[in-house]
Amino acid sequence: MKARARWVEGMAFMGESGSGHAIVMDGAPEYGGRNLGIRPMEMLLIGLAGCTGFDVVQILKKGREPITGCEVDVEAQRATEDPKVFTQIHLAYRISGRGLSRAKAERAVTLSKEKYCSASIMGRL
Repeated sequence: MKARARWVEGMAFMGESGSGHAIVMDGAPEYGGRNLGIRPMEMLLIGLAGCTGFDVVQILKKGREPITGCEVDVEAQRATEDPKVFTQIHLAYRISGRGLSRAKAERAVTLSKEKYCSASIMGRL
């Protein structure tokens, strides 16, 4: 897997993935940015939510569960001193489907967090 972040101007960077996609990242105005894109630390949280959400949907589909929606909200706290690492991360899942088994949805979330989601396992979340 490869990726690149190329400085554009100010504090803005263009992130490019090895799969050919791009996204703008920028800093907050108080740090010299112009608020042109997502903050890099927000990208980490979005990546975590997408990673675990992908797993949950895939697990439920493989189990032939009637999933029709999946949202993962992430709230995080950061240290006040540099490096301002995440000190706490909370994930909230909203999974929907007519006749969807709650037990199977909870199992899918657990499997994602403990076995499949690379992002959460790397961070030991």
